[in-house]
Formats: sequence, C-alpha cells, structure tokens
Amino acid sequence: MTLDIRQVDPAEADDWDRLAVEVAGGDVCQSRPWAAYRSRWGWAPRFLRFGDRFPLLALARPWPLVGGSGAYLSRGPVAAGEPVARTAERLAVAAEWLAGHGVDVIASDAEIPAASEYPELIRRAGFRPIEEVQASRHRMSLPLPDAADESAVFGGFSATTRQLIRGAEGQGLRVASYDARRPPDGSCPPFDMPPPEDLADGGRAAFDRFYGLMVATAARRHFGLAPRAQFLDWATTGLAAGLIVHLEVRSPDGEVLGAAMFYRHGDRLTYSHSGDRADRRRAHPGVSRLLLWRAIQLAMAEGRAEMDLAGVDIPGARRQPAEGEPMYGLYAFKASFGARWVEQTGNHEWIARPARYLAGRVAGRLARAVGR
Repeated sequence: MTLDIRQVDPAEADDWDRLAVEVAGGDVCQSRPWAAYRSRWGWAPRFLRFGDRFPLLALARPWPLVGGSGAYLSRGPVAAGEPVARTAERLAVAAEWLAGHGVDVIASDAEIPAASEYPELIRRAGFRPIEEVQASRHRMSLPLPDAADESAVFGGFSATTRQLIRGAEGQGLRVASYDARRPPDGSCPPFDMPPPEDLADGGRAAFDRFYGLMVATAARRHFGLAPRAQFLDWATTGLAAGLIVHLEVRSPDGEVLGAAMFYRHGDRLTYSHSGDRADRRRAHPGVSRLLLWRAIQLAMAEGRAEMDLAGVDIPGARRQPAEGEPMYGLYAFKASFGARWVEQTGNHEWIARPARYLAGRVAGRLARAVGR
C-alpha cells in the first residue's frame, strides 16, 4: 500500500501523544511538549500525519541568507510495533514530502535495532550514517518480565550493587519523586514528597540544583549539556506533561546527595541524566544505585516491559567500551543491574539538494561566528 502524508495543525492533533509517545517504541522526542519546547529555541515543528493517522514530528531550521532548511525527525519514526519495512517506508515517504516543501537535508535517528533489516532498507532509500545528535547511539536494556517480581529483579543485580543499595537504605537515605502522575497517596515505590517550596515552582529549583550536579558529571563522562536556561525549559515542560520523572536522594538531615531524570514513554522508562555529590561518595557510596533501583521499581509498578538505561558510547567510540577506557566504568555500572548492550541503527541523513545544503551549512557557521 502506498502511504500518503500531509501536514496538520497542532490543534487537530489532540491524540498525537497517545500515538507518538504511548505506543510501543514511542518517544518523548516525538511529543507535542517536545515540539513546543524546541519551537522556543529556534526550531519550526511540522506535525505530519500519514493516511492511517500515524504521527511524525519533524523539526525544521532555516538556513541563514541562502533559503531552504534542514529537518530533524527526532527519534522518529517511532517503531510502534510495526515491521521495520513499514518504518523504513514511512521515513522515505516523509523525506520526499519534506524535500518537496523546501527542506534540503533530513536526519533521522529512530531507535531501531541494528540487527534488523532497517539499516539496509534506509540505505537503499538514500540515507547514509552520520554522527549522532543525541549523546549515545546504542543503549543498555534491562527487560522487565510480565508481573515482574521485585525480589527476582533485585536478585539479578550484582552482589556489589545489592549491597550498596541496602547500605544506602540502612543509612536512612530517602528518594523524593517529582512526578505529575504520582499517586496521591505516594505509594509504590516508597518515595518521599519533595519540599513544598520545590513543588510550588514546578520543580524549577530542583532542576536548577540538578544542573549544577550534572556539570561535573558531563565533564567526567565526556558529554555535552544544553545551556542552563534551555535545560530548565525542557525539564519543567516535560515534568508538567508527565513525560519526565525526577528523583532526588536526600540524607536523613535533608542534604541533597544526588539526582536523576527519567523519560516515561512507550513501554519503557528511560534513564536520561544523573549527577551526584562527588565529595560525599565515600560517606554515601550507594546514592546512584539507590536512585536507579527506585526508578526500576517505578517502571515495574507501572507495568513497563523495559528499563532503558540509555547509552555509554561517545563520539569516536560508538561501540561497547573496553576495560580501561573512560566510559567503561559507566558501562560496568549499568551492567551491574543486569542490563544488556543493544546495538542501534543510529543517526542517518538524506540530502535532497547538496548544493544548497552545503551553502546552508557554511552560512550557518558564518552566522554563529558573527553572533547572529
């Protein structure tokens, strides 16, 4: 069947997040809140619908001076439980439509396993691999069985990880959850309520603290951070929409020791960013593991099929880290929870108009150099 596609007004798309985020393989980067956030930072969202109502968000950015634009299908098209041949067909149809509407290059980093036929199918459609927009290409996955038994999942952790979690609990460390979907009684898993002043500002103070923790972590693990204002914009937007869950570990006297942010989408909970007080690790070595265990408990309580621990690869090393390399420690940390390495297809682009694409990239660099 030949797919047709059209652009729709966001006002027509009241079921957008149900079809783009809540389906199997859905992603927050295909959501309406993500589109609204990106539009505040220079991107023009285009809400595309296929004839079967399948949604695809394209984020376009015009080139300075030369006309035309580039587009990014952030984590799209989502898998939605379809055969990869269908996903590849959707990508090709969307690329042709965008090219016919002034877009010169289309990038897509749909989260499709590399072991599937998808990489070859999109290569035949003219897409070629490029460097990632997101921090990692591959990811680490912890499957959660149906009716997951907490004790069975916990038993799959390494002995060291189990000991550190129990040690953190024994020290009286508590985890507060910032979550628009939190049950009113705060039940399951055992989360504390954040301080009232942190709830009053939509979590902004908590995310501001979190950003400070992440600065050192980003330098140590070699990943970039958005500017503080941009990060706070997305974090508070995603939290209000119920797409983000933020967890914060506190000592018995209320000192914040670490925090982590997670995305709620599809049939998984995804580990996004984390940070902790490096100067307090000796006294409280189980902070990061306690955070992740509470997130896994939340994923199980919500009936999710997977705890997605995100990636550990970096530019120049898009592969499983080897012992002695800078990212090996993070790999070992995630593997200690029983997570397995999953190769992803990664970011690919299709160039519709090479000359204007090249001119646009040059114009963009010049504009940034002169501060336009």
